[in-house]
Amino acid sequence: MRLTRTKVSKELILKFILRKVKVSKEVLAVVDIMSNEKNVDKEVIFEAIEVALAMATKKSNHDEVDVQVLIDRDTGDYDTFRVWEVIEDDVAIEENVQWYIRQMDAIDIDPNIEPGEYIKEPMESIEFGRIGAQTAKQVIMQKVREAERRRVAEDYSKRVGEIITGQVKRIDRGDVILDLGDNIDAVIPRAELINREMFKLGDRVRAYVQEVSYKTRGAQIIMSRACKEMLMELFKVEVPEIGDDLIDIMSAARDVGLRAKVAVRANDSRLDPIGACVGMRGSRVQAVTNELNGERIDIILWDANDAQFVINSMAPAEVTSIVVDEDKHTMDLAVDDEQLSQAIGKNGQNIRLATELTGWTLNVMSESDMSEKNEIASKDYISVFVDGLDVDEDFAEVLVAEGFTTLEEVAYVPAKEMLEIEGFDEEIIGELKERAKDVLLTQAISVEEKIAMAEPADDLKALAGMTDQMAKTLAGANIITQEDLAELATDELLEIIEIDEETAGELILKARAPWFE
Repeated sequence: MRLTRTKVSKELILKFILRKVKVSKEVLAVVDIMSNEKNVDKEVIFEAIEVALAMATKKSNHDEVDVQVLIDRDTGDYDTFRVWEVIEDDVAIEENVQWYIRQMDAIDIDPNIEPGEYIKEPMESIEFGRIGAQTAKQVIMQKVREAERRRVAEDYSKRVGEIITGQVKRIDRGDVILDLGDNIDAVIPRAELINREMFKLGDRVRAYVQEVSYKTRGAQIIMSRACKEMLMELFKVEVPEIGDDLIDIMSAARDVGLRAKVAVRANDSRLDPIGACVGMRGSRVQAVTNELNGERIDIILWDANDAQFVINSMAPAEVTSIVVDEDKHTMDLAVDDEQLSQAIGKNGQNIRLATELTGWTLNVMSESDMSEKNEIASKDYISVFVDGLDVDEDFAEVLVAEGFTTLEEVAYVPAKEMLEIEGFDEEIIGELKERAKDVLLTQAISVEEKIAMAEPADDLKALAGMTDQMAKTLAGANIITQEDLAELATDELLEIIEIDEETAGELILKARAPWFE
């Protein structure tokens, strides 16, 4: 009888071992198949199966226990644990009471346990083949889909800045949805399309990958055909010298669908960057134009000298003279009276593109207007020097002709630079500088006294964000009331008080609030 029991016991043990081996092989097989089919990392599949087994175990225990399943990645064996989260003794538990254990009870198991940690106890594992097929499938497929979406987002994040081609899948409220293949969609927002551009289903479209983000429903790929980067990338495709770093695209500006300017430079002095970008009989630039729905493109030679670069950017108009104000980052440009309309362009297009291309604020005018403006400015400068330095008009004209426009420049420009002026010696320069500094000091004292004596109106002092010192300074500049402040422009306010541009704008808007009530 004992021998029989021993024999039966061995058979049961053998069956248990064989069944466990079979289950382990099933787990590994599922992981291999799904990983290969979905092109997803095996770890994702393992985690999905662990979740599915844990859910099935909870369900078999009427959701009264919290469960964790751990699968051995090498053998496919898995173990199941009942889990309790350790909580503080005085914490109230409203639901899932069996998922928690108080610290005073947990220390009997582990004396060093702290709230927030977990206690695990092995429990019987549910058979892999007997779990609810639908539950397992849903969990696994959900994990697989999430992994696929993340992989797509990661792959296309590396392609931001590239031009890729897709097929029009549908048009939704003006936005064009492209099929990039492999069940991946991208969108070109209506605002990122070229003017008057029309597509129909099935059309193949090239666009610039502008942004890729991961959303709950998958990767969101935003593309553009209207950004200047699209223009620059097209030239990289059409002009091999750019890809070989023989030519650099320095900047670009677009009036989308109408006209564009591109600034280029050659890294090899033997190379003509404009000719290379235009191509034989205009073939290269024409290919870019055709892709951009007929957008006209001017190729501009970049120059390290800002003034020369601005002159180049104004093509086809020819600049006859230029005045640079580095402090305000502006340039006044003069052109022949007959070329004024061409320099400005239709609806200001040419000057607007040149401004964007160069980064300078450009003011274009005819030669006659420039001469008149310079004459008026010269008279003002001469008057300042005559009154401030106590010199005659001829002497003041010499200073203006040499580029001096303010008393500060006379006072603080190095003497060695002024020695280059014909007829000036150290004695004359020293006297001029002393006179200029005396006038500036007197003006500063006068301003301080004016500020000290000035009294701002109550409505100006009560304005939100206004300090007493700011109000006194404004009053010293004859800005007494809230209405006075409302009539200022932001740059005018910045010249009076030292605040940032955003704060200045907010103050003016608050002062103008009564206008809109």
